[in-house]
Amino acid sequence: MNQPYRPHSGDRQNNRQGNRHSGRPSNSGKLFFRSSTNQDNENPRGPRNLRGNFVPKTNEEYQDTGPKVPQQNCLRIIPLGGLGEVGRNMTVIEWRDYDKDDRDILLIDAGVRFPEEDMPGIDLLIPNIKYLEDKTDKISGLVFTHGHFDHIGALPYMLEQIGNPMIYAAPLTKGLIIKRHEEFKQLPKLMIDEIRNGDKRKIGVFEVEFIHINHSIPDDMALLIKTPAGNIMCTSDFKFDHNPVIDKPAEIERLKKIGDDGLLLVMSDSTGAEEPGHSISESDIQANLEKLIQDAPGRVIVGMFASAINRVQQIIAISEKFNRKVVVEGFSMKAAVEVSKVLGYIKTKKGTLISASESNKYPDSKITILGTGGQGEENAVLMRLATHRHKQLELKKGDTIIFSSSIIPGNERTIQQLKDNLLRHGVKVYNYRMLDIHAGGHGHQEDLMYMLELVRPKFLMPVHGQLSMLFAMKDLGIRFGMKEENIVVVENGNVVRVTADQISVDKKPVPAEMVMVDGLGVGDVGSVVLRDRQMLAEDGMFMVVAVVDSKTGRVRGSPDIISRGFIYLRDNKQMLLDARMIIRKVIEGATGGEHPFNDALVKDEIRERLGQFLFQKTHRRPMILPVLIQV
Repeated sequence: MNQPYRPHSGDRQNNRQGNRHSGRPSNSGKLFFRSSTNQDNENPRGPRNLRGNFVPKTNEEYQDTGPKVPQQNCLRIIPLGGLGEVGRNMTVIEWRDYDKDDRDILLIDAGVRFPEEDMPGIDLLIPNIKYLEDKTDKISGLVFTHGHFDHIGALPYMLEQIGNPMIYAAPLTKGLIIKRHEEFKQLPKLMIDEIRNGDKRKIGVFEVEFIHINHSIPDDMALLIKTPAGNIMCTSDFKFDHNPVIDKPAEIERLKKIGDDGLLLVMSDSTGAEEPGHSISESDIQANLEKLIQDAPGRVIVGMFASAINRVQQIIAISEKFNRKVVVEGFSMKAAVEVSKVLGYIKTKKGTLISASESNKYPDSKITILGTGGQGEENAVLMRLATHRHKQLELKKGDTIIFSSSIIPGNERTIQQLKDNLLRHGVKVYNYRMLDIHAGGHGHQEDLMYMLELVRPKFLMPVHGQLSMLFAMKDLGIRFGMKEENIVVVENGNVVRVTADQISVDKKPVPAEMVMVDGLGVGDVGSVVLRDRQMLAEDGMFMVVAVVDSKTGRVRGSPDIISRGFIYLRDNKQMLLDARMIIRKVIEGATGGEHPFNDALVKDEIRERLGQFLFQKTHRRPMILPVLIQV
């Protein structure tokens, strides 16, 4: 897909103080991984759904779609991320041989996703790999379709847990994986087999063929996987671009031959399934980008995804045409450009690329700045410019800012706030809704139908996208002429069984709750901790410190009260006096003038009584933290 994890488009690596950022642990630090499943079970409301809301653990909506033959050898497909969401892509392909009581596992992708607004402090969301914990010896390999971070970004957080398997990746994907891996000094050396278009690899019982397809990044590969059950195909993120930038058109004839040979199942990208028509070509936006850059009276600042390498090359080439120097800003942007230049995917004239500090030597009309932050990320280049936090660059009246990326669902409000902040500086702002200055990396309805026409699968499993997108893809399959019972719409954790004759969904899912990355902690923040953070963010904290006489059981002095994010103490003196009275009554009522007393029960009673009182006075429910000191 064309949104690679937001660290791609914004320097998420720099968003925490010290070494508490997601992508760059200290050399001496050690990542620790713990599934949040146990913590989720502590929560009576159940785990969080894909939007971050609490939901019961149920799978009633996804009953078996056909008769099951439990002990028949079959192919199992288990999405661990990427379904019902945009990002966090990871899929398990498993051949179960019940005759030999054996299995063989092939993994596809390992990506990240960004947290929702109601997940304070969380850096990244990654797939839950609990299902694989006791099966590392069965993992034959890990195949990456392309280099976007929603497909490769989670690898460092799970590499050791999945047994450091052999990795298969195209040159650019390989380069980006290695570049990312360098930030994690404590991890073992990667084993990577570089593949190219048309290559075939025997991986366990599977044979995988890599087929070039178009996306917003070079080296995107669809996968033809030959299994004992039949041939299946993973389309990867794709569109059909007959006139791409620094890329070749998709291998149409090879796709057609796959259909001629017979295809059991296709796992199809569904991100654009709600969009009518065809997606536009990268070359179609060339004229608009050229006109904007040519007519700009001052600097041109382009906010975009760092991994949209095709677009980066396009902007550089246009800038060179109009004798502009190019400044590359943002950690992820610099890394992506560096890797792409080494591999030859980005070509520049000598002297085109300059540093931010050097840009002051040239007229504003001769400067283009490529930066991260098209999604409004807090510490990305655009946001730092808008809030005067960039160390070397300042916005100027006359600057032209181009948002050359589409809005990731859920980011609308953040991006609008960013645009408003930018406009206050007297700059011009352009986005894809005003002009065709962004071509998405995902095919629309007609492209998705064309793929079905080429490969003509027996079964269809929509992947990659929100649930509405998956169901829209199902509708396209029915329009194409497929039987409804041959199409399965599932969510993360559902187990899809495939034989030569049928496709079905197990009633029992595998663990697929979101695993949260917070600093160096991986999975140590579950729903219980997150709920506490949400409570603190919404209603604040009310801390009570009382000293209790160990002989008499009475409260010494007046209980201390500390409030953070709840009320301003100086303006609520009477409420504090009443609160202290309640605290004293609860403690001395429980002790009966004697000691010892049940500390836990007294604290619970303080929370209950004080909580009721504060809600009556404020209609807010702060987190109440009683501290009893016995002297």
